[in-house]
Amino acid sequence: MALETLDDIYQRAAARKGGANKLNILLGPGNQDHLLKNISDDRFLSEFSKKVFQSGFVWRVVENKWPNFEESFFNFNIEKVLMMPEEMMERKASDPKIIRNFNKVKTIKANGQMIFEEQQKGHSFAEFIANWPTDDIIGLWAYLKKHGQRLGGNTGPYALRSLGKDTFILSRDVEAYFRAHDIITGGIQTKSSLNAIQATFNHWQQQGDLSMSQLSRLIAYATGDNHIHIEDTDGQ
Repeated sequence: MALETLDDIYQRAAARKGGANKLNILLGPGNQDHLLKNISDDRFLSEFSKKVFQSGFVWRVVENKWPNFEESFFNFNIEKVLMMPEEMMERKASDPKIIRNFNKVKTIKANGQMIFEEQQKGHSFAEFIANWPTDDIIGLWAYLKKHGQRLGGNTGPYALRSLGKDTFILSRDVEAYFRAHDIITGGIQTKSSLNAIQATFNHWQQQGDLSMSQLSRLIAYATGDNHIHIEDTDGQ
């Protein structure tokens, strides 16, 4: 099947969402990677940890308990987290104020170590993320999966999106689009599928001025039976 042009996809999404003006609101802001450098590294650890706990769990429950997580883990101060001994981690993992899952609690320290090791190269982790090119965003996903813990699949990408990094998301509608157009045929997370998806997003980006996040949402809005209101733009 021939690859659709960006304009064709845009027109279909606009028709489904009540016109170009409403669609543009839904698409959100463009690339804001330059703002990432202003975020402290503890916020990256906090967001990575939150998305790890939200994976396979009710997001709202995690969100409601997150102030307790911040308190329990020193506001995710990297050095303080790395100094926590194993027995302290175990005690905190049994605290009913947070979500008691020791395997996930252990990822806080592991992902703190990933951030610390990048800091030793002479820049903040925020700068490292900000400078990663979006035309190889799957390379950043691979980095998080390899050097972090439980940041594979959509967990890492969702965390990046929440922090403001320009990234597409492989939501169900986005995956359905790529399968329907025979761009991918195997597993969504295989190297061949990810390369094909990245190449396609790069191709569309060259046709217009939309960011990867906007393109990702555009594909979702042009696909499937979703009925997304203006306030419901997360996860696309």
